[in-house]
Amino acid sequence: NEWDFDRWRWVRTLNVDSTAMTLPMSDPTAWATAMNNLGMAPLGIAGQPILPDFDPALGMMTGIPPITPMMPGLGIVPPPIPPDMPVVKEIIHCKSCTLFPPNPNLPPPATRERPPGCKTVFVGGLPENGTEQIIVEVFEQCGEIIAIRKSKKNFCHIRFAEEYMVDKALYLSGYRIRLGSSTDKKDTGRLHVDFAQARDDLYEWECKQRMLAREERHRRRMEEERLRPPSPPPVVHYSDHECSIVAEKLKDDSKFSEAVQTLLTWIERGEVNRRSANNFYSMIQSANSHVRRLVNEKAAHEKDMEEAKEKFKQALSGILIQFEQIVAVYHSASKQKAWDHFTKAQRKNISVWCKQAEEIRNIHNDELMGIRREEEMEMSDDEIEETTETKETEESALVSQAEALKEENDSLRWQLDAYRNEVELLKQEQGKVHREDDPNKEQQLKLLQQALQGMQQHLLKVQEEYKKKEAELEKLKDDKLQVEKIIVSSIFLSCYSLSCGTSRNTRLKYNLHALVSVGIISTFLHVHPFGASIEYICSYLHRLDNKICTSDVECLMGRLQHTFKQEMTGVGASLEKRWKFCGFEGLKLT
Repeated sequence: NEWDFDRWRWVRTLNVDSTAMTLPMSDPTAWATAMNNLGMAPLGIAGQPILPDFDPALGMMTGIPPITPMMPGLGIVPPPIPPDMPVVKEIIHCKSCTLFPPNPNLPPPATRERPPGCKTVFVGGLPENGTEQIIVEVFEQCGEIIAIRKSKKNFCHIRFAEEYMVDKALYLSGYRIRLGSSTDKKDTGRLHVDFAQARDDLYEWECKQRMLAREERHRRRMEEERLRPPSPPPVVHYSDHECSIVAEKLKDDSKFSEAVQTLLTWIERGEVNRRSANNFYSMIQSANSHVRRLVNEKAAHEKDMEEAKEKFKQALSGILIQFEQIVAVYHSASKQKAWDHFTKAQRKNISVWCKQAEEIRNIHNDELMGIRREEEMEMSDDEIEETTETKETEESALVSQAEALKEENDSLRWQLDAYRNEVELLKQEQGKVHREDDPNKEQQLKLLQQALQGMQQHLLKVQEEYKKKEAELEKLKDDKLQVEKIIVSSIFLSCYSLSCGTSRNTRLKYNLHALVSVGIISTFLHVHPFGASIEYICSYLHRLDNKICTSDVECLMGRLQHTFKQEMTGVGASLEKRWKFCGFEGLKLT
């Protein structure tokens, strides 16, 4: 029967209890506690009782109650149990019923997913004769019960005060309950405890989450306010007294920034009116007086920077000279006269030192040469810009003069044609009229001939001036071509020169190379009137010289804006940049 089964189960538990078997025999207190929990008299290895005050009738030691998971202070869940060890639960005795633990070899009962903020459990498998008082008696050991909703179909819902109490209630899932000592089927049942979803739990959980979110926002706001920089002091309103204070501050260099900010705020607020205009004008005048000071400060800083650069360059030159001397010492020590007297280790050290000194010297030399090259490039760029600007202004002036002379020449030509027509008409009329005409007509004819001769002489003078202007324009274009040649040579020298020690012959060679490249590119683009891409141009130049770089060619063509121009051709995905030759466009206009 049921009692025999319980007795067999506890005998089996005594035989296979892993807790008692795994405890070390050298710890008598732990061994006695484990035996006392099982209701057995604790015995030593030789069979003598370890504790003399053990009472076999009570099934426990005097003063030590049996340990159950429902005891207060043990926590929410029992202590962790190894997975290979079967879980052994204790019998729970209540006033009206008794709870028997399930078979430890069976798998744990299944549960649903835990709802957020769950405080309600579902309890099924209750005895048919179970009352609400018995349910309270069983589950009040898990914690404070707020409400119980019992159904007629042997199940109920229990709502606890806290969430951790639900975990204690789940521990009772699988227990068999028996009312009193009755063996009637209506007085027994197997409890099934699971999570239940309740609207009250969800509402309280959402309220708690909102409260936590508010606290988090408040905490972040306080942290942001703590880390936020202090706000600037408010600008005072305009008054005659404040105006006099700001005017005095504007004269002080140390308080100028603060005073200017106040003045700017007043002006933006619209404080300027007919009555205060003179005061604001005086403050603006005081602010303007600082312009010269700021310019002088900037010039002083620039001067200090130039002096610092010069000092750095001089110090670097001195360091470089000393490195040259040290390298010279190493080289002289490496000669046969002194080298033979050193040991092998000493020679090795001298060689290593010499190599290191040469590397450091080369690094400093490159740095110094780079500084000098940058200064020369800055000076050359400034000179080229000045020359190109002056040439462009002179060219525009000459072009305007040439156009004015051309218009004057055309007008004189038209007047001369008109006089010629009048002379021809007079000659025709004179042939028709008798030779004994009025002498006034002969006088008119002479006057017209003299006017015609004067107009011809004036036309010849204008033509001579026009030719002179054209010659000056051609000379200016030749000068411009020379400037472009200088630019080309400087570009190619900056690309190919490796140090400032480049010889004169090498420079002439690079200048000639740049001019030849410009001529080849011009001829190639003149043959292609619709333009060509930079890749197409470089592929043609690579047939002549493989060392030509695409970026250098593109930089050269970009600097010669009056000779080459870049245009976008195509539509959509076929959009392409093409270079065209525009060297003859200026000649066609003139």
